Amino acid sequence: MREDSQENGADRHSSPAAGSGSTGNVKATKEDWLKLALKTLICDGVDGVRILTLGQKLGISRSSFYWYFKSRQDLLDQLLQYWRERNTRGILAQSLLPAASVTQGVLNVFECWYDEDLFNPRLDFAVRAWANGSSEVRKVVDLADGERVEAIYAMFLRCGCPQSDALIRARILYFTQIGYYALEIVESIENRLAHLPAYLRIHAGKDPLDGEVEAFVARALRRVDTRQAP
Repeated sequence: MREDSQENGADRHSSPAAGSGSTGNVKATKEDWLKLALKTLICDGVDGVRILTLGQKLGISRSSFYWYFKSRQDLLDQLLQYWRERNTRGILAQSLLPAASVTQGVLNVFECWYDEDLFNPRLDFAVRAWANGSSEVRKVVDLADGERVEAIYAMFLRCGCPQSDALIRARILYFTQIGYYALEIVESIENRLAHLPAYLRIHAGKDPLDGEVEAFVARALRRVDTRQAP
Protein backbone atom coordinates (compact mmCIF):
# COMPACT_ATOMS: atom_id res chain seq x y z
CA MET A 1 0.00 0.00 0.00
CA ARG A 2 1.32 3.46 -0.84
CA GLU A 3 2.34 5.48 2.18
CA ASP A 4 0.18 8.49 1.36
CA SER A 5 -2.94 6.33 1.06
CA GLN A 6 -2.61 5.51 4.76
CA GLU A 7 -3.09 9.10 5.88
CA ASN A 8 -6.56 9.98 7.14
CA GLY A 9 -8.71 12.72 5.74
CA ALA A 10 -8.23 15.05 8.69
CA ASP A 11 -4.47 15.05 8.19
CA ARG A 12 -4.79 15.84 4.51
CA HIS A 13 -6.71 19.05 5.03
CA SER A 14 -5.19 20.46 8.22
CA SER A 15 -3.09 23.61 8.10
CA PRO A 16 0.66 23.56 8.82
CA ALA A 17 -0.07 24.89 12.30
CA ALA A 18 -2.29 21.94 13.16
CA GLY A 19 0.45 19.83 14.72
CA SER A 20 -0.42 17.79 17.81
CA GLY A 21 1.38 16.43 20.83
CA SER A 22 5.04 17.38 21.05
CA THR A 23 4.91 19.22 17.73
CA GLY A 24 2.78 22.04 19.19
CA ASN A 25 2.33 24.90 16.75
CA VAL A 26 5.68 24.52 15.04
CA LYS A 27 5.33 25.26 11.34
CA ALA A 28 7.31 24.07 8.33
CA THR A 29 7.29 25.73 4.95
CA LYS A 30 7.17 23.96 1.62
CA GLU A 31 10.81 24.88 1.19
CA ASP A 32 11.61 23.12 4.49
CA TRP A 33 9.99 19.91 3.24
CA LEU A 34 11.72 20.12 -0.16
CA LYS A 35 15.16 20.88 1.29
CA LEU A 36 14.96 17.96 3.68
CA ALA A 37 13.59 15.66 0.98
CA LEU A 38 16.46 16.61 -1.34
CA LYS A 39 19.03 16.03 1.39
CA THR A 40 17.44 12.68 2.21
CA LEU A 41 17.35 11.66 -1.45
CA ILE A 42 21.06 12.44 -1.77
CA CYS A 43 22.13 10.79 1.50
CA ASP A 44 19.70 7.86 1.85
CA GLY A 45 18.18 7.30 -1.57
CA VAL A 46 14.58 7.56 -2.66
CA ASP A 47 13.39 4.88 -0.22
CA GLY A 48 14.34 7.21 2.61
CA VAL A 49 12.02 9.95 1.35
CA ARG A 50 8.98 9.10 3.50
CA ILE A 51 6.36 11.49 4.83
CA LEU A 52 6.43 10.22 8.41
CA THR A 53 10.22 10.13 8.54
CA LEU A 54 10.57 13.64 7.12
CA GLY A 55 7.95 14.94 9.55
CA GLN A 56 9.79 13.43 12.49
CA LYS A 57 13.06 15.03 11.38
CA LEU A 58 11.32 18.39 11.04
CA GLY A 59 9.68 17.88 14.43
CA ILE A 60 6.17 18.48 13.15
CA SER A 61 2.97 16.59 12.42
CA ARG A 62 2.75 15.07 8.96
CA SER A 63 -0.46 17.03 8.45
CA SER A 64 1.80 19.92 7.42
CA PHE A 65 2.94 17.87 4.45
CA TYR A 66 -0.54 17.77 2.89
CA TRP A 67 -0.80 21.53 3.07
CA TYR A 68 1.85 21.67 0.33
CA PHE A 69 1.77 18.30 -1.47
CA LYS A 70 -1.03 16.05 -2.68
CA SER A 71 0.86 12.86 -1.89
CA ARG A 72 4.33 11.36 -1.53
CA GLN A 73 4.31 10.84 -5.30
CA ASP A 74 3.65 14.56 -5.75
CA LEU A 75 6.75 15.29 -3.63
CA LEU A 76 8.83 12.82 -5.65
CA ASP A 77 7.61 14.35 -8.90
CA GLN A 78 8.67 17.79 -7.68
CA LEU A 79 12.09 16.51 -6.63
CA LEU A 80 12.57 15.03 -10.09
CA GLN A 81 11.47 18.27 -11.73
CA TYR A 82 13.88 20.23 -9.51
CA TRP A 83 16.72 17.95 -10.63
CA ARG A 84 15.84 18.39 -14.31
CA GLU A 85 15.62 22.16 -14.05
CA ARG A 86 18.75 22.61 -11.99
CA ASN A 87 21.22 20.15 -13.47
CA THR A 88 20.05 20.26 -17.07
CA ARG A 89 19.45 24.00 -17.21
CA GLY A 90 23.03 24.74 -16.16
CA ILE A 91 24.53 22.65 -18.94
CA LEU A 92 22.15 24.09 -21.53
CA ALA A 93 22.88 27.66 -20.44
CA GLN A 94 26.65 27.18 -20.46
CA SER A 95 26.52 25.54 -23.87
CA LEU A 96 24.75 28.62 -25.26
CA LEU A 97 27.29 31.15 -24.01
CA PRO A 98 29.18 33.06 -26.73
CA ALA A 99 32.55 31.48 -27.54
CA ALA A 100 35.28 32.90 -29.77
CA SER A 101 36.84 29.46 -30.12
CA VAL A 102 35.89 25.82 -29.74
CA THR A 103 38.17 25.57 -26.70
CA GLN A 104 36.31 28.45 -25.06
CA GLY A 105 33.04 26.68 -25.81
CA VAL A 106 34.32 23.56 -24.05
CA LEU A 107 35.56 25.66 -21.12
CA ASN A 108 32.09 27.19 -20.78
CA VAL A 109 30.66 23.70 -20.30
CA PHE A 110 33.53 22.74 -17.99
CA GLU A 111 32.32 25.41 -15.56
CA CYS A 112 29.44 23.07 -14.71
CA TRP A 113 31.91 20.55 -13.34
CA TYR A 114 33.19 22.76 -10.54
CA ASP A 115 30.22 25.05 -9.84
CA GLU A 116 27.44 23.24 -7.98
CA ASP A 117 25.08 26.14 -8.64
CA LEU A 118 25.20 24.98 -12.27
CA PHE A 119 25.38 21.22 -11.71
CA ASN A 120 25.05 19.22 -8.49
CA PRO A 121 26.87 15.89 -8.99
CA ARG A 122 25.62 14.27 -5.77
CA LEU A 123 22.02 15.02 -6.74
CA ASP A 124 22.63 13.69 -10.24
CA PHE A 125 24.09 10.47 -8.83
CA ALA A 126 21.12 10.06 -6.45
CA VAL A 127 18.58 10.46 -9.27
CA ARG A 128 20.44 7.95 -11.44
CA ALA A 129 20.38 5.45 -8.57
CA TRP A 130 16.64 6.12 -8.24
CA ALA A 131 16.21 5.46 -11.96
CA ASN A 132 17.71 1.98 -11.53
CA GLY A 133 14.52 0.95 -9.74
CA SER A 134 11.96 2.96 -11.71
CA SER A 135 11.28 2.76 -15.43
CA GLU A 136 9.43 6.08 -15.31
CA VAL A 137 12.36 7.87 -13.70
CA ARG A 138 14.69 6.17 -16.17
CA LYS A 139 12.73 7.73 -19.03
CA VAL A 140 13.17 11.18 -17.47
CA VAL A 141 16.90 10.63 -16.94
CA ASP A 142 17.37 9.39 -20.51
CA LEU A 143 15.52 12.43 -21.83
CA ALA A 144 17.68 14.78 -19.77
CA ASP A 145 20.86 13.06 -20.96
CA GLY A 146 19.69 13.50 -24.53
CA GLU A 147 18.97 17.20 -23.99
CA ARG A 148 22.38 17.77 -22.45
CA VAL A 149 24.28 15.98 -25.22
CA GLU A 150 22.23 17.82 -27.85
CA ALA A 151 23.12 21.19 -26.29
CA ILE A 152 26.84 20.38 -26.25
CA TYR A 153 26.58 19.03 -29.81
CA ALA A 154 25.02 22.32 -30.93
CA MET A 155 27.84 24.21 -29.24
CA PHE A 156 30.45 22.24 -31.20
CA LEU A 157 28.55 22.91 -34.43
CA ARG A 158 28.46 26.65 -33.78
CA CYS A 159 32.21 26.56 -33.15
CA GLY A 160 32.81 25.09 -36.61
CA CYS A 161 33.20 21.37 -35.92
CA PRO A 162 32.05 19.00 -38.69
CA GLN A 163 28.66 17.46 -37.91
CA SER A 164 29.92 13.90 -37.38
CA ASP A 165 32.80 15.04 -35.19
CA ALA A 166 30.57 17.40 -33.19
CA LEU A 167 28.23 14.60 -32.11
CA ILE A 168 31.03 12.28 -30.99
CA ARG A 169 32.88 15.06 -29.21
CA ALA A 170 29.67 16.00 -27.38
CA ARG A 171 29.11 12.42 -26.30
CA ILE A 172 32.70 11.98 -25.14
CA LEU A 173 32.70 15.26 -23.20
CA TYR A 174 29.43 14.53 -21.43
CA PHE A 175 29.70 10.79 -20.83
CA THR A 176 33.30 11.11 -19.59
CA GLN A 177 32.21 13.56 -16.93
CA ILE A 178 29.21 11.50 -15.84
CA GLY A 179 31.51 8.49 -15.60
CA TYR A 180 33.94 10.56 -13.52
CA TYR A 181 31.18 11.15 -10.99
CA ALA A 182 29.91 7.55 -11.10
CA LEU A 183 33.39 6.22 -10.30
CA GLU A 184 33.61 8.69 -7.38
CA ILE A 185 37.12 9.72 -8.33
CA VAL A 186 38.79 11.75 -5.59
CA GLU A 187 41.02 14.45 -7.04
CA SER A 188 41.92 17.93 -5.88
CA ILE A 189 40.75 20.84 -7.99
CA GLU A 190 44.39 21.92 -8.40
CA ASN A 191 45.42 18.54 -9.76
CA ARG A 192 42.51 18.42 -12.16
CA LEU A 193 43.13 21.93 -13.43
CA ALA A 194 46.76 21.04 -14.09
CA HIS A 195 45.52 18.64 -16.79
CA LEU A 196 43.24 21.25 -18.38
CA PRO A 197 45.29 21.91 -21.56
CA ALA A 198 45.37 18.18 -22.31
CA TYR A 199 41.64 17.84 -21.62
CA LEU A 200 41.00 20.64 -24.10
CA ARG A 201 43.16 19.06 -26.80
CA ILE A 202 41.26 15.78 -26.40
CA HIS A 203 37.76 17.23 -26.22
CA ALA A 204 38.13 20.13 -28.66
CA GLY A 205 40.84 18.79 -30.95
CA LYS A 206 42.74 22.05 -30.64
CA ASP A 207 45.08 23.81 -28.24
CA PRO A 208 43.54 26.63 -26.19
CA LEU A 209 44.09 30.22 -27.21
CA ASP A 210 46.38 32.43 -25.17
CA GLY A 211 44.84 33.34 -21.84
CA GLU A 212 41.86 30.94 -21.99
CA VAL A 213 43.24 28.39 -19.54
CA GLU A 214 44.56 31.03 -17.14
CA ALA A 215 41.21 32.83 -17.02
CA PHE A 216 39.32 29.59 -16.46
CA VAL A 217 41.67 28.43 -13.67
CA ALA A 218 41.34 31.79 -11.90
CA ARG A 219 37.52 31.60 -12.00
CA ALA A 220 37.48 27.99 -10.82
CA LEU A 221 39.79 28.62 -7.87
CA ARG A 222 37.85 31.73 -6.84
CA ARG A 223 34.63 29.71 -6.89
CA VAL A 224 36.12 26.92 -4.82
CA ASP A 225 37.59 29.37 -2.33
CA THR A 226 34.23 31.10 -1.97
CA ARG A 227 32.49 27.79 -1.20
CA GLN A 228 35.13 26.79 1.36
CA ALA A 229 35.10 30.15 3.16
CA PRO A 230 33.55 30.00 6.68
